[in-house]
Amino acid sequence: MSDAKTARRDDALLSIRDVQTGYGALQVLWGVDLDVMPGETVLLLGANSAGKSTLLRTLIGLLPCWHGDITLAGERLDALAPDQRIRRGMAYMSELGVFPSLSIDENIALGGYFLSDAKVRQRKDQLFALFPDLAAKRRDAAGTLSGGQRKMLGIAKVLISEPRLLLMDEPSSGLAPVFVKQVIEVLKTSIGAGTALLIAEQNVAFLELADRGYLIDHGKVRLSGTRAELEASDAVRETYFGL
Repeated sequence: MSDAKTARRDDALLSIRDVQTGYGALQVLWGVDLDVMPGETVLLLGANSAGKSTLLRTLIGLLPCWHGDITLAGERLDALAPDQRIRRGMAYMSELGVFPSLSIDENIALGGYFLSDAKVRQRKDQLFALFPDLAAKRRDAAGTLSGGQRKMLGIAKVLISEPRLLLMDEPSSGLAPVFVKQVIEVLKTSIGAGTALLIAEQNVAFLELADRGYLIDHGKVRLSGTRAELEASDAVRETYFGL
């Protein structure tokens, strides 16, 4: 298993080095290194308050990067606003993921706000074909949906822009195990071959999706490796499998 400090991958889609940030005077991240390759699914595994959400918020530009650098396809993103990062191919799904007062149709359209009207209509048709349960309720408010359906809507909302890199924050949050499995299956079938995923999770079931993963603890990457390496890690087994 590789350690946290690695040389930058020239062919990486996302590459971050020595990223440090926090909230006010409280530092949360302490020199995080991470790579995501084109089309790769990477799991950022960690307990509550480990720094996972803070890292994703920094990557999309909702929090400033105090130190270090973030690149997407070789371009520095540190100084770019969130909308500029989205236009360059990033998408971000928060734990909530949707706006409850807006309709299903409006939520999905919002995810493609910078696309042409024709492109939005085309992508909506494709997504409603992929998510028929949402299509049947497209005029209903998102707040009327079940927890599992809201997650599906959140996924559809970020997929409309056909992102190169999808950042997902705790997609299992608030879901019963049966719906967690459903989300995993949806991600297997709905994500295009060209889309890379960085999934922040504390539910180890998402290792099923991952090509590689990172274990983050107290704002630092403690371990990184392939799915098999993480599953075999004593630290992961003790913390997440109780073994």
